[in-house]
This record gives sequence, structure tokens and C-alpha cells, in this order.
Amino acid sequence: MPATPTLQLSLGPVLFYWTREHYADFYREAADWPVEIVHLGESVCSRRRDMKLDDWLGIGRELAQSGKQVVLSSQTLIESEADLRDLRKLCDNGEFLVEANDQSALQRLSAANRPFVAGAALNLYNPATLAVLSRAGMRRWQAPVEMSRDDLARLLDDCRQQGLDAPCEVFAYGHLPLAWSSRCFTARRYQKPKDRCQFVCQKHPEGLALRTQEASHQVFTLNGIQTLSGACQDLRHEVSGMAEMGIGVARLSPRPKGMAEVVTAFDAARRGELPAPDPLSLVDAEICDGYWHARPGMDHSRAAGLG
Repeated sequence: MPATPTLQLSLGPVLFYWTREHYADFYREAADWPVEIVHLGESVCSRRRDMKLDDWLGIGRELAQSGKQVVLSSQTLIESEADLRDLRKLCDNGEFLVEANDQSALQRLSAANRPFVAGAALNLYNPATLAVLSRAGMRRWQAPVEMSRDDLARLLDDCRQQGLDAPCEVFAYGHLPLAWSSRCFTARRYQKPKDRCQFVCQKHPEGLALRTQEASHQVFTLNGIQTLSGACQDLRHEVSGMAEMGIGVARLSPRPKGMAEVVTAFDAARRGELPAPDPLSLVDAEICDGYWHARPGMDHSRAAGLG
């Protein structure tokens, strides 16, 4: 009889710029996937206006009817009063939990005594900060993507000793969000100004590859104002250890193709049913897990014989 999973799976917000039809099709399929939590919303660029808050709420209601916990993710970089107005509406939605990805969202939610999820961009590295946020209403927090397994284990031990019980979420699959900038690198690639970008990032539903001069290795993935890792983090082989550490949630970052296969593989892994021999890549992408093993982030421990 399959083991009952103790680790929940979540879908992170879509980091890339898709069409309305693509979003609708993706979440229609996701309603039947074995994930417990789904994050919705635009967390990267405010110029991506195809989807309004009401659109996300509509998708959220449908997912909630399918038994998913729905979380609305806030924008990571707030640059204007218009961004702040949209943020206030998101935080005041009255239906779904909000993931705070910057200090303005954190202030808005805590001042209103609303529970929230703390995103990885808040850079939570110590139990003192986590204690402050727990008192402010934090219900779950995502570890920084560059935090190693051993450092996170020590942090979780410290939290338990202090009686902090908010579940920790780990970014387990996808291109790692590394940095945000006021410049739009995708628009720059097309020699367009940021405020007249003509939404060229929609041409790249999985980001724009940035390779070495020899074109032999993808170093980064450009996604508008966001820089992601070139390789795709894959911690399938670590999920049993995550559960033993006390990690509550493994986050899977959406990709435009092959995501059902990704979810199925992680669901099998958390149940102890990961097949062997197991292919190193779920979909067509370079794989990394270096940060998790306290190595350079682009490293892949299994390929190097270290996993």
C-alpha cells in the first residue's frame, strides 16, 4: 500500500508571460494534478496586464472547488503608485491567502492583521526574523533559493527550539529566481525601451536563454526584469529527506510544457515510488541542484557522482 505523503506539493506562480488562453488551459489541467497548493498572480512585471485580479480570482475559485488551497502571489518589485494600488487590491481581496514577496505587501498584510505566506524574496535566514513574522501573521514561509540543505536543517532546528511551527516551503523544481532589476533585459535584447516594450517577453514563454560566448552552456534565463538560473533545479531525489527534516511543502515552478509529468514524478517521489533507473531530466532542460548541496548553484550533484 502506498505511503501517505507527509510533504505537500505546491505550484508556484507562473513566472513567465503567457497568453490568457495558456493560463486558462494550464490551470484547467492543474485542477486534476496531485498538488495541494496553487499560487496565482503576476509576481514579476506590472506591465503584463492580460490577466486582471478578477481573472485570477475566477481561476482561484475554480481551483478551490477542486480542493486546492489557493494563494495569490504579490509582485516582487514595486516601482510606482499604480503598482501600490494593485498591491492594495490584491492584499484586500478578502477570499484567498496572499504571498508577500516584498516589504510593502508584508506591511499591508500585517497592519491589517491578515494571515500571509512569506515569499523567498524576503530573504528569511534566521529564527529571530521568523519569530517576528509569525507574530505578524505568517502562516508559511519559503526558504531562500540559495540556502543549502544543511543550513536549512540548522535553521529549522532553531525554530523548533523556539516553538516556531510555521511550515517551511522549498523551491524544488524550476528555473531559480535569482534577481530583479528596474531594467527589462528582454526589452533591451530587442532594443526597445521598457515602457514601450511591446510585450516581447511573451515571445518567450519559458524565458530567454543567456549562453556563454561559446554557446555551449546556458548560464541564465532572462525573464523581463527577472533573472533566473539557466539550468532547472530538480530536487526529486531529496523529497524524502525534506520530509524527515520537517519541511512542509515542495514548490514546483510552472513550465509551459511537460508540467504534468513533473508533478507526477514529484508525487511518486514523496510516496517513495520513484522508479529506478530514473532519467536525470523530466523535460528538455539542463538540471541543477548545487545550492541544495552547498555547491555552486549551477552544479548537478548526481551528474558529478555526489548525490
